[in-house]
Amino acid sequence: MVEEYITVSKVTDYIGELIGSDSNLKHIFIKGELSNVKLYRSGHLYFTLKDDESQIRGVMFGAKYKLKFKPKDGMNVLIEGKIEVYKNYGTYQLYVSEISKDGIGDLHRRFEELKEKLNKEGLFDESHKKRIPNFPNRIGVVTAANGAAIRDIITTIKRRWPLCEVILFPSLVQGEKAAENIVYQIKRSENYNLDTLIVGRGGGSIEDLWSFNEEIVARAIYECTTPVISAVGHEIDFTISDLVADLRAPTPTAAAEIAVPPYGEIKNALKQLETRINLAVNKRFDENKSKLDYIVSKKLFINPREIYAPKEMLLDNVCNRLEHSSKSIILVNKSKLDIVKNSNIFKNPEAILNNQKENYLLQISKLDVLNPLNTLKRGYALAKWNGKVISSSKDVKSGDELEVEFDDGNVNTRVI
Repeated sequence: MVEEYITVSKVTDYIGELIGSDSNLKHIFIKGELSNVKLYRSGHLYFTLKDDESQIRGVMFGAKYKLKFKPKDGMNVLIEGKIEVYKNYGTYQLYVSEISKDGIGDLHRRFEELKEKLNKEGLFDESHKKRIPNFPNRIGVVTAANGAAIRDIITTIKRRWPLCEVILFPSLVQGEKAAENIVYQIKRSENYNLDTLIVGRGGGSIEDLWSFNEEIVARAIYECTTPVISAVGHEIDFTISDLVADLRAPTPTAAAEIAVPPYGEIKNALKQLETRINLAVNKRFDENKSKLDYIVSKKLFINPREIYAPKEMLLDNVCNRLEHSSKSIILVNKSKLDIVKNSNIFKNPEAILNNQKENYLLQISKLDVLNPLNTLKRGYALAKWNGKVISSSKDVKSGDELEVEFDDGNVNTRVI
């Protein structure tokens, strides 16, 4: 029987396929101690991860740009990655995606738990965020007295907005008592009539920044009546204080830039506005002056008598006509009055009364002739039906009851 021999590469490939197909090794969490740590200029990290009984080689590509700390021999770490075969040497090794110091995992858990708790209470809601003043007169800073953060903040504020006063509230920013100290200084700052309060520190590891992840600090920032800017660490760092503050700045220097306006730019903008206002005022002045000159140049203003001279003439004419008409009316009526005075009627008013009396008696006699009652006195009678005088036999029919009126009374009769 002839044995079939295979190459080393095929054996290695076969083992690699077995390891690569194992779901437990595709995404693995492993912890241990670093040794033989080498960080190359390329940014790749090579190391050995070991414990008391075994060891495994590992590699992290681009570690220089991903890690927030510098790996060292003897450092205990937590690693997330996968196991694959390195074909060139026929060995398996650890390919790392995430690496952190051992113990940081617990801090991350505490961070997420507190974050969820405060979020449910509404401490991160935008509705509670206060507006940062545009032109502050006084800014407070809670940070270490001798750190780079306070120097950067003061330098930036004085350069951008020299009109602003900066008050330091010196505090511990890491260690066991740091959180209590930060809370004390935040509450103390409330007595200084500040426009804005910056709370923060320079960069560091997650342990160094942990004071700004403490619940008492978060609640002190939330309850602070002064608008608070959180400026903890570098841009990649994120803390509970950043979430609860009214505004988060990526760095202390950035916080100072956010807190104050650029004096030079404001000054230039004001100059530009002044120039634009002056131009607008001068333009409006020239336009109105031209209008005024045009109006003043009219004859009306040169000889104002022209306004009322024609009206004066018209008034004189109307007055003359009125005077002439009134005199004419008076003369006509005076003539009529004279005629009346010279008439016989005016001289003998009784003649007018006698004349009217005779006319009255004449009219009475005419009415008396037409009086139907005088007809009754001469022996005639009036026949009525339903109160109406009957003037024709056609107006009645057999059976109608009539009223006959005589001079001395009435009788009723029926038509046969």
